[in-house]
Amino acid sequence: MLWVAILAAIVSLFITPPGPDTLKGVDWKTLATLFMLLSILDGFKSENLFLPILKLSGKIKGRVGLTFFMVFGVFFSSMFVTNDVSLIIFVPLTIILFRAAGMDDFILPVLGFENIAAIRGSLLTPFGSPQNLFLFSQSGMNALDFMLMMLPLWLGSMVILSLFILFLHRKSLKEKLVLSDNLTEEWKPERKSKRIVYFALFAVVIAMIVSRTEFWYIVLGVVIVALLIFDPAVFKRVDYALLGTFFCFFLFSSSIAANESISGFLGRIVPGNEYWLSIGVSQVISNVPGAILLWPFTPASNLKPLIYGLDTAGLVTVIGSLASVINMRIYTKEYPGQGGKFMLAFEKVSLAFFVIVAPLQLLLL
Repeated sequence: MLWVAILAAIVSLFITPPGPDTLKGVDWKTLATLFMLLSILDGFKSENLFLPILKLSGKIKGRVGLTFFMVFGVFFSSMFVTNDVSLIIFVPLTIILFRAAGMDDFILPVLGFENIAAIRGSLLTPFGSPQNLFLFSQSGMNALDFMLMMLPLWLGSMVILSLFILFLHRKSLKEKLVLSDNLTEEWKPERKSKRIVYFALFAVVIAMIVSRTEFWYIVLGVVIVALLIFDPAVFKRVDYALLGTFFCFFLFSSSIAANESISGFLGRIVPGNEYWLSIGVSQVISNVPGAILLWPFTPASNLKPLIYGLDTAGLVTVIGSLASVINMRIYTKEYPGQGGKFMLAFEKVSLAFFVIVAPLQLLLL
């Protein structure tokens, strides 16, 4: 995806030669916010800050209960830690737990459910996914109005996911399992200060996003200084490829918008067609760059169909959402050469979900 973004940026600079206004199209606030979230959430992972939630999994006694716990662990956590981070946390644990419980045959469909949970759970909050963060920043909406707009999709997805899980376990609804209580490492007392710092920084960044403060650069400075003092190694682990992808697609979008012929074409076909265009475009360049490309040509009143489409695009193909790519990468690292099996299971589950929700969402538009 990074190489696609770099190529798109280079091509766009030939279409519209760079000038003094080229970098003005880059949303530096979104890039800074994404950098802070990636840094802090990497710290969450390295310091095992999700331990209280994960330890609960060892106390579950039924197959259905374990599946509900893992899928909705992704669903609810993705609202706060972004959809890709929730998968990074729960997918490896799902593989470990399901192996330990003798449920190997259920791993692939449950990972498919978790993929849906990450995409649909994260859509509720402005910071649940990169495209939500970008569009929320651009739209000028307040956080409550944004969440109310997304609430019907979030609630409906919760119900449908529950039905999917019950259907998967329809022949084993009452089967029990036994799991070890010793599934995760304990917190180390000597690292308590780091855990406190990460919790505090996360709260500050969320407050910055929700309040829409213009002093984001001060928050950025505070986060960088705090991390340099308490955990400088985190800067080596940040997903700079994702940040680079964003930057390149900002350049691409800015250059395309500056070309009168192309911007005129997009300006004619995008308004009124945001829902299906955003779903289709995302299958080629993923939903995050799709948001960056289509937003400049979307009337302010049409934010709802645009974001509904972008938050549904990941249900069609793996490329539709970067979170899906991350999910597949985690699985194939554990099961080399099984990418085809993953994609087949992914498409069965995701397309079934898409066929249900896509027409229902049109009723809300």
